Amino acid sequence: MESQRIKSKHVSPGGRYSLSFKKKVVQEYERGFLNKDQLQAKYGLGGNSVILQWCRKYGKLHHPEKGALGRPMKDPQKQRIKDLEKQLEEAKLKLVAYEKLIEIAEKEDGINILKKDGAKQSVSLPKCIQEK
Repeated sequence: MESQRIKSKHVSPGGRYSLSFKKKVVQEYERGFLNKDQLQAKYGLGGNSVILQWCRKYGKLHHPEKGALGRPMKDPQKQRIKDLEKQLEEAKLKLVAYEKLIEIAEKEDGINILKKDGAKQSVSLPKCIQEK
């Protein structure tokens, strides 16, 4: 027996989906109960990026730049906090790398690159000396 594909009532002539159907799928995706693959199976959608394209066009969520992984958070403030925490972690890693670099340079060259906390600062001369 040959399996026949049941045509969905959401497909209009020409293979395009109605606007209301697209928005319904996007709304279900944004709720987070079903992922993209589950929605594709539920509605018999073809293509791997159809739902993601609809989300970009009809969705309410902020979508980060291309190449970012995962779905964005619903609350923009929480997303901002998460982004700032990621930047802070990257800055901490850079700091550790710079400190290690300075430590290695000091060992190899035998000089102190960073001044100690208790070191006296040199006194600079006044910039303007009045002439007679």
